[in-house]
Amino acid sequence: MKSNNALTSAAGAFDIPAFAYFSLVSDRVTKPRLISNYHSGWTSHYLRHQYERIDPVIEWARCSECPFQWGPGFGYAGISTRQQQHFDEAAEFGICCGLTIPLVDRRGGAAAMTFAADRLDPTFLRTAEQYEQALEIMAMCFHISVRRKLSGGLAVDGVSLTPREYECLQWTARGKSAWEIGCILGIKERTAAFHLDNAKKKLGVRTKTQAVTLLASSRSSIL
Repeated sequence: MKSNNALTSAAGAFDIPAFAYFSLVSDRVTKPRLISNYHSGWTSHYLRHQYERIDPVIEWARCSECPFQWGPGFGYAGISTRQQQHFDEAAEFGICCGLTIPLVDRRGGAAAMTFAADRLDPTFLRTAEQYEQALEIMAMCFHISVRRKLSGGLAVDGVSLTPREYECLQWTARGKSAWEIGCILGIKERTAAFHLDNAKKKLGVRTKTQAVTLLASSRSSIL
């Protein structure tokens, strides 16, 4: 993923060696998404053992709206012995401390971005504090990018549309009527209208103009 390489370079500009983006799923059926430049041995071990269920950082990210730092010396009130073992295992793979940024977009998609270091380095902690706002913006941009890529690019304002709904909306944006869209796509007029109505319902709007406006804004801005 190109955005992965871009974030690695951007974090490197702040002398931050590692990052991890983790989607926060609300159920135990959906598989979480982990994108990082952590040691592959750790990420595969983490996912295989479903450590997101005991990871204190993930637990705190679910409950917090603000970025937070963690690591040795910060104090971990209330964590279990198993959770402390989790921290110890992570440290063996060079993940000792970090700044974690909870992320929630307008459509309720939640994730956590962690910028991490392999030791409790005062320079890293100062950087995390000094550039917290910039790192938060970077994290949100990455989150939006991931959400779009996972939707296959057929998303408007964070809402996934079917290929046909998206196609009909694109032609509507070019000024075509449902009848014209039907001729272009080789479908009936009422079928084109059906897909447009579905798109409007998903986007929470009443008119084609409003839907087209959302399409245009989602193309021009990532935030």
